[in-house]
Parts: sequence; structure tokens; C-alpha cells
Amino acid sequence: MITFEEILYWLREKSPERLNELWRWADRTRQEQVGDAIHLRGLVELSNHCRRNCLYCGIRASHKTVSRYRLTLEEVLECAKKAADFHYGTLVIQAGEDLKFDEAFITEMIREIKARYPLAITLSLGERSESEWIRWHEAGANRYLLRFETSNNLLFRAIHPVSPDSGGRFGDRIAMLKTLREIGYEIGSGVMIGIPGQSVTDLACDIDLFRQLDLDMIGCGPFLPHPETPLGNLRQDGNEWVSRILDQNGLPAFRFPVAEEPVTGTNEMTFKVYALTRLVCPQANIPSTTAVVTLGGKEGRQNGLCRGANVIMPNLTPTKYRALYEIYPDKSASFESAEETHQKALENIRAIGRFPGSGPGGRVRGDQKEEMPKI
Repeated sequence: MITFEEILYWLREKSPERLNELWRWADRTRQEQVGDAIHLRGLVELSNHCRRNCLYCGIRASHKTVSRYRLTLEEVLECAKKAADFHYGTLVIQAGEDLKFDEAFITEMIREIKARYPLAITLSLGERSESEWIRWHEAGANRYLLRFETSNNLLFRAIHPVSPDSGGRFGDRIAMLKTLREIGYEIGSGVMIGIPGQSVTDLACDIDLFRQLDLDMIGCGPFLPHPETPLGNLRQDGNEWVSRILDQNGLPAFRFPVAEEPVTGTNEMTFKVYALTRLVCPQANIPSTTAVVTLGGKEGRQNGLCRGANVIMPNLTPTKYRALYEIYPDKSASFESAEETHQKALENIRAIGRFPGSGPGGRVRGDQKEEMPKI
């Protein structure tokens, strides 16, 4: 088992030769634990309305120039049909924290999808009530994704100011993840890499927390702030940065330690996190995220898949809405059709000699593996 000290060592490693050893170790562990299948999850961006005011996100409540949208149930069902037609096993339904999509609507949506298509459903709808989570699980939702973003609570508070519309506070996301597991969901979480003020030790603590929570799904990506947000052009580290942000947003001051080893949000650091995450949670599902494609094109995605990842999430959101879900700038595939995005995903899989997974692609436990389909 890899130790916390070893995690720190690899996060600090700069030698390409040594990092190649880490990539090989992670890829070998991935092959041994979950096999060579790459699972395709069809992504639906349900709404870009959000009650939160996170300081880096392009769909934050205070971003007034965003054209807001909400998909209709019929539009969601059209996306689900595409997922089934493309032989995906899972539909991932993601949104800002949009309370207009209430318990009843989401319940009906889940039931309609389940009645029509053989799809697992992953929800990523933010902090909601336990009663909603229970109802949605009873309706057929299989997984819930709630990213804790950083295990450093002070840093989390600095970049996630509360607002009246959010009930005045953010909840304890670690406790929420545990509640979701008790309800019966597979649980997913993740972090951003390169937040101003984030240290290498913070990132090591994040990875160790993945292990402690025994996560089923883990999504990580480089920190890419939207330019029209408070963090869009602000990259300072430590007390000066945090004090300025707190003052700008009318928040009470607190002391935040200077990051002696600041993390940069590069693809290389992201791949280190993928690799180390595979080693601490060997059976988890780990996507090669859109953010690494935004920074590094198809090579970024393929490198992620060769350094621990085993999932791609092709976007099925209708093209007319995709560019409006701009949580960070220049998001990959913003203007493609679902068919184009699907074909690119298959090309990435073939390019590295792997094959698409079949079925819902839940967490692999024990000695289970996805076998190469017979031709």
C-alpha cells in the first residue's frame, strides 16, 4: 500500500524518467484491477442556473451576462436515447445547484429514463436534502457525485463564499458523502488541482481522503477559473490572496497559511493525481476529464487513460446549450454534436489499444474484470 509520504514524494517528483515509472505503475494497477475496458458515460448538462457563488465558476449566481437555460424532460429523454443508441451503460446528469428542478421533477425524470432505457444513472446536482437523495435512489438513481474540491477547509471557505440563496452556508460534504453511501448510492467525489493557495501537502491530503472514503468514482482536473469571475485573473498564493478575496466578498477574515509548495494546475500534476488515485483506490472508476482535453487536446485525454483513468464522459447535451454551460473557458467539445463527440471518444480508445466497456460499468470489486468482447 502506498504511504502518505510516498504520495508526497511523487507529487514533488520532476524527473521524466522517474515519472515514467509512476505512469507504468498506475497503468499496471489499472489493468490488474479494472481491466482494459474504458467505460463511456453520457453526460447531460441539465441546467446552468446555480444558487451558489463560487469564485471561479462561470455559471456562478452573480455572473449576470450568462444566458441561462434548463432542459425539458423531453430533451433529457432524447439525450438518454442517444446514450442507449451509442451503447453507453450510464447517463450522468449534472447541473448547477438549481432548486427549480425539485424532488418531484428529478424523480419523474429518473423513472422515465429507467422505464425506457437500460442505463445506470449518476446524479451530480450539488448539495440537496437527504429526503431528496432517498427519493431519487428509490426511483432508480444509482450513483451520486459530490466533489469536495479540497480537503483544506479554510481554502474551501475562501473560494466558496456563502450567499443568502444558498441557505447561508455550505454543508459538510464529507458527511454528505457518507450519508449518500448509507442510502445506497455508489459515491463519487474529486478535487481541483492548482487552486491559488493550495499546497502539495493539501493535495496529498486530498488523495489520502479518497482512500479514507473508499470512493467508487473520483473525478479530478486542473483548476481553470472562468475569466469573468473574481479568480479569473488572480493567481497569488497565501495570506495576501485570501485576504483580498475575503475583503472583496465581504467575508470575515481568517488567517490562512502561505503555501510553501504551491500546486500548479498543469496536466502533468493532474496526471500525477490520476496515477496516485489509482494506487490508493485501485478499483475506483476514474475519468480522464474534459479539463485535461481543454489543456492538452486528445493527447491529454489519451495520456490520462494511460496513467490510471478508465472512463470517458462524452457530452450528449444539445449543441445549442453546450457553450452556455461554461464553468471554465474554452471547454472542450462545446460546439460539437453528440455524434461527433462520440466518434472522438471511440478514436481515443482505439488509439491506445483499448476497448469500450459494456453494461453499467459500476465499481469493480474483488477479482471481477471486464473481458475483451468477442468479435
